[in-house]
Amino acid sequence: MKLLNFRYECNDALTFMKKLPDNSISLIISSPPYNVGKEYESQTKIEEYLENMKPVISEMCRILSEDGSICWQVGNYVDCGEIYPLDIYYYFIFKEFGLKLRNRIIWHFGHGLHCKNRFSGRYETILWFTKSDHYTFNLDAVRIPAKYPGKKSYKGAKKGQISGNRLGKNPEDVWELTLERLYDDWDCLIWDIPNVKSNHPEKEDHPCQFPIELVERCVLALTNENDIVFDPFAGVGSTLLGALKNNRRAYGTELESRYVKIGLSRIDRLKSDALKTRPIYQKIYIPTGNEKVSQVPDEWKVAQ
Repeated sequence: MKLLNFRYECNDALTFMKKLPDNSISLIISSPPYNVGKEYESQTKIEEYLENMKPVISEMCRILSEDGSICWQVGNYVDCGEIYPLDIYYYFIFKEFGLKLRNRIIWHFGHGLHCKNRFSGRYETILWFTKSDHYTFNLDAVRIPAKYPGKKSYKGAKKGQISGNRLGKNPEDVWELTLERLYDDWDCLIWDIPNVKSNHPEKEDHPCQFPIELVERCVLALTNENDIVFDPFAGVGSTLLGALKNNRRAYGTELESRYVKIGLSRIDRLKSDALKTRPIYQKIYIPTGNEKVSQVPDEWKVAQ
């Protein structure tokens, strides 16, 4: 596979961005540290954590093109069992820098940590901001099948004419991404993309790996071919891969050298068509009840 150029450095995001010219990046998409004490981050008070992120966001806004977008994917910060929804806190910071929120997208996934004292969290959010009102948005690239493709207008100048778009409908901000499931359950329209766990084909040695499929949806909708996509917290390179797969240029920074090494190896595999990824629109596996692991254990039956 022939790839457009990319830059993937073991570097501090601020240091890297200061070398970039104003208005040069079409899309910034990242999942920043959540301040939850992962091995690659140190946990601080939420106020200090957010204050430390402001210089990064300031530089992001400077390098973002006038028609560009930022997709900021976050979950929750948890302190002593209390939830702090990071998207709410981040919203006000981005507003300080003059950005405009276009969508708050829900990303649902089926697996994660099981909680004991609250309901188990199974979704995170993507805040989509733009720098101006004149932003790139390729709706046709991400349309989904219409529920009633044969529906016709019942009044007005177009009465009797097909009312929908032959390419499909707008996927909304709560988005079911897999086409097969769209036909099975039209009332469940969410970005339902599996998170990267042990049995995921993209799994690498990273505790919070970004699924390439999630990146590709944003890349296709919010950029054009040859545009630059940047991830300031690139991890094992999923954002770069999602951009390069779709004929975009890709920049990324990551402080952990071992993650950069993994990411570069993944890009090499992409070049040689050897990279394993989860295809867009692949149906999410649903147990049939015939598998041993999905059956009620005999020990539980005895206990009942």
